[in-house]
Amino acid sequence: MKTVLLHGLGQTAQDWKEVVRQLSTSNVDCPELFSATGNEISYSRILADLERQYSNATEPLHICGLSLGALLALDFTIRHGDKVASLVLIGAQYKVPTFLIDFQNFLFRCMPSKSFDSMGLSKSDTIKLSHSMRSLDFTSHLSGVTCPVTIVCGEKDSANIKASKKLKALLPQATLHIIPGAGHEVNKYAPETISAILNG
Repeated sequence: MKTVLLHGLGQTAQDWKEVVRQLSTSNVDCPELFSATGNEISYSRILADLERQYSNATEPLHICGLSLGALLALDFTIRHGDKVASLVLIGAQYKVPTFLIDFQNFLFRCMPSKSFDSMGLSKSDTIKLSHSMRSLDFTSHLSGVTCPVTIVCGEKDSANIKASKKLKALLPQATLHIIPGAGHEVNKYAPETISAILNG
């Protein structure tokens, strides 16, 4: 079965490199989430691109996502549960806190444009994409997620640790791993932990 790794906002597929290197399978996809969106950048456009990409999958997918990637993984599973064998959600929210998005966008606006060069998105597109996620709330659909779920959060990821614990409570089949000493980008801070979870 194919393993799909979905990166976060501010990341590219390259940020999974160390995780991929330690996986026991070579059947892995790391899509560049921002490359196929053309002129219109929005959460719904990226989700639609993912749905197209995996519309003909003949076997259920193992999907692992971080932050934005975790939102997409959860949303995809709610919509296409028959296509998903398991989920790993890192630094995940299931109901996007509006104040957090607004604060993040305020910080983005204060950053120089060149700071976004390595993110795969321009400054204006990053702000636009972030804004398009403000109303996401999967709370009422979580009961439709029936596959095994592993929730992962860095111990220092203060913005997401509370939501990770709540999500664990809302998904009875889920397990929760708090990674000591790690921040938000667990795929970069602790790739060996993520690969060990994916290797099962």
